[in-house]
Amino acid sequence: MDPVTHTLVGATLAQTGFKRRTALGAATLVVGAVLPDIDVLAYFWGSETAVWFRRGLTHGVLALIVLPCALAGLVLLWDRLVRRRLKAEAEPAVGRQVLMLAVMALATHPLLDFLNSYGTRWLAPFSQAWSYGDTLFIFDPWVWAILAAGLWLSRGGMKGPRLALGVASGYVVLMALSNVAARGVVRQSLRQDGVVAERIMTAPLAAAPFERWVVVESTAGYLVGLFNWLPAPRLELHELPYHHEPPSDAAVLAAEESRARKFLSWARFPYYLEEDGPGRHRLHLADARYTVDPYGSWASTSVTVRGVALPD
Repeated sequence: MDPVTHTLVGATLAQTGFKRRTALGAATLVVGAVLPDIDVLAYFWGSETAVWFRRGLTHGVLALIVLPCALAGLVLLWDRLVRRRLKAEAEPAVGRQVLMLAVMALATHPLLDFLNSYGTRWLAPFSQAWSYGDTLFIFDPWVWAILAAGLWLSRGGMKGPRLALGVASGYVVLMALSNVAARGVVRQSLRQDGVVAERIMTAPLAAAPFERWVVVESTAGYLVGLFNWLPAPRLELHELPYHHEPPSDAAVLAAEESRARKFLSWARFPYYLEEDGPGRHRLHLADARYTVDPYGSWASTSVTVRGVALPD
C-alpha cells in the first residue's frame, strides 16, 4: 500500500489507546507502520533495481524480527539522549512496551502490502517467491476516508478510531470475497468459451470497488480486460497483441541483460516486443498486470543488445 495508508493505520492504532502504554507510543506506531518502505531508497539506483529489491528484504519474515528490535532501540535511544535531556521530569519510555508496539506496527505493513496485486516476498532473503492478495489497489481512497474519519472522531475518545479499524477490516474482507467470486465467474466464462487458463488475475482498480482488471494467461498468450459487478456481472476480454514468452533467440539474449533480469524477477505477467535495427536488437518488456503499453509505462523497460539482429 501507499505511505498514506500505512501512516493512517499507525496513527489510528495509536488513537485506539495503544499510545497510552508508554511514552513515545504514538511515534513508535506511526514510524513502525511506515518503516519497511525504507527500501524506496532503491529508486536511486534505477526503477529496475527498485522493483527487483523492493517488497523483499524489509518486508519478509526476517524483517519482522530485525526491524522491531532496531526501531525499539532507536526510540529508547532518542528517549534517553534527547527527550529526557530536554525534559528531565518526563516519564521514561518503557522498553518492553515500545518493543510490543514496534512489532504490532511493523506487522501491519507487509500484511497490507500483501493485499494488493504488487505483492510481497514473505520469505526474503531466503526465497524470492512473490505472494499476491489481489484485494486492494496500491492506494485505496475508501480506506483513506474510513481511517481519516476515525482519526477525526478520536477527539471524542477511542470509540471512533476503533470503529474505523473495524469498518476498514470489514471492507477488506468484502474486497477479498469479491476477488474470489470474480475469479470464479471469469474461470466459468473461460470454460464456456473453451479457453484453458493457466493463470488468472482479477486485480482491484483505484477507487472502483466494483471493477477489476483481469489478466488471463493461456498457451496462446494473454487475454486482458475488465470485469464489472454492476449493474450485472460482466466480463470483457481481448487479446494482448504481444508475446508472453521471448519470441526469438535474440530476445532470450536480451532478456539476460541485467536490467531485464531485474525487471523479470518482479514482473508477474511479462510480455515482450522486439525491434530490430542496424547491428542491434531492442527488446521492450512490460507487465500486463499494470499496463498494455510496452513503451511508456512505469511497469515497462527496454534493453538493447548490439551485434545481433532478428532472424529473417
